[in-house]
Amino acid sequence: MQIVVEHSRKDIHNSDIPVVCAACEARHGGVCGTLTASQLTELSRHAARRRVEPGSEMIGQGEAANNYANIIRGVVKLSKMLSDGRQQIVGLQFAPDFMGRPFMRESALSAEAATDADVCAFPRAVIERLVGEAPGLEHRLHEQALKELDEARDWMLTLGRKTAQEKVASFLYLIATHVDPESGVAKEFDLPLSRADIADYLGLTIETVSRQITKLRKEGVIRVENTRRVIVPDSRRLMRHAGIDR
Repeated sequence: MQIVVEHSRKDIHNSDIPVVCAACEARHGGVCGTLTASQLTELSRHAARRRVEPGSEMIGQGEAANNYANIIRGVVKLSKMLSDGRQQIVGLQFAPDFMGRPFMRESALSAEAATDADVCAFPRAVIERLVGEAPGLEHRLHEQALKELDEARDWMLTLGRKTAQEKVASFLYLIATHVDPESGVAKEFDLPLSRADIADYLGLTIETVSRQITKLRKEGVIRVENTRRVIVPDSRRLMRHAGIDR
């Protein structure tokens, strides 16, 4: 993992917001958007920008949670390890999600970069102090926790009741709607997980995942280039195949 620390500076308009924060797209939709200029300046003094390569573990299950982070770009895979060594993917995080649980001393999950990822990391003590000083930050963290709870409940429905094709289409729709927070629903994207990881996440076999992707491709719901690049001509049609009625 390569770590690059970026220092706070003022922009050309003499704004009180550090340049590294003003230029950060994740700030506007993430937890940092609730902070004042002085709080952002304080946070930026302790922040470190990190570029993480795919497959690199960012924190292990049971490890001390000494840092939190905002995801600026990329996809992070969350996994849970069973006592016998089996591992289950239990979630994905995207920009501008906040990684970590304030006031928890150790991580209940392992987090691994599924793609090239950029994160902005800060010490746990700094965030926990700011939570006490900034009600908006506490509120935003609470909102994200509730959002993740709602998404987990939706995913329980996907895993428990949907057909294999609906599961695969639901996964593709999840990526399309989260991989680029600026675009809303992405018309094309690279799959952030391997076929094996997709199968693990969906509770299917690799063969079933591949068969359903092929079926969706033959029906014109998606196009696939170079095995990983997915093009979605009509997101509403993908929604219908995913059994999503909203």
